[in-house]
Amino acid sequence: MLETSKINLFYGKSQILYDIDLEAQKGQVTCVLGTNGVGKTSLMRAISGAHAVAGGHIQLDGQDLTRLTPFKRAQSGVAYVPQGRDIFPLLSVEENLQTGYSCLPPKDQQIPDHIYEMFPVLKKMKARKGGDLSGGQQQQLAIARALITRPKLLILDEPTEGIQPNIISQIGEVIELLKQQGDMAIILVEQYFDFAFSLADRFYTLKRGRVTMAAKKSEVTRKDVLANVTV
Repeated sequence: MLETSKINLFYGKSQILYDIDLEAQKGQVTCVLGTNGVGKTSLMRAISGAHAVAGGHIQLDGQDLTRLTPFKRAQSGVAYVPQGRDIFPLLSVEENLQTGYSCLPPKDQQIPDHIYEMFPVLKKMKARKGGDLSGGQQQQLAIARALITRPKLLILDEPTEGIQPNIISQIGEVIELLKQQGDMAIILVEQYFDFAFSLADRFYTLKRGRVTMAAKKSEVTRKDVLANVTV
């Protein structure tokens, strides 16, 4: 389980996040929602270690991650699929997947069959350069690469952005499968409300860097959540 406590984050002198408490449990999808610019990606960068926090604590399964580097957090089980995907365009699909090996001991450095079962298009295109894939295929590659690391926490930042509907559906099916397997906690940052609502077990909404709602799906209606993510 991931727990953040009183997370504060600054860019220069500007405070972006204020006392963020968040919990993401294994076998569940925790959705972080809000309009553009409210601090969602900043929070994900704080959890992954891409941006240092000014205060607060981040724990994963009882381990304090707060002062660890991004690489050490990845080794500890944090996998971050950022907005924009960040695949390597000149490497092949297979080589992109192999970059996830850096977090694994030598005996585990292989591409498991279930990765290609979840994303069969990647098996067909494993020799193709990452830059030659469509946006949707690149997103699948980025998620698959994150799963190679065997994460305890999978962070997906806007995975449907700019993606064709059939691949959005496929990504949703993969998230549902991962949730059912129960091996990891999943944090989903998403602007596509219907997609997020269908997958979520728990919601956090942000406005101006503060949590305005924290609730289990069973405790709120669709209307309640939507009211907290509109301007």
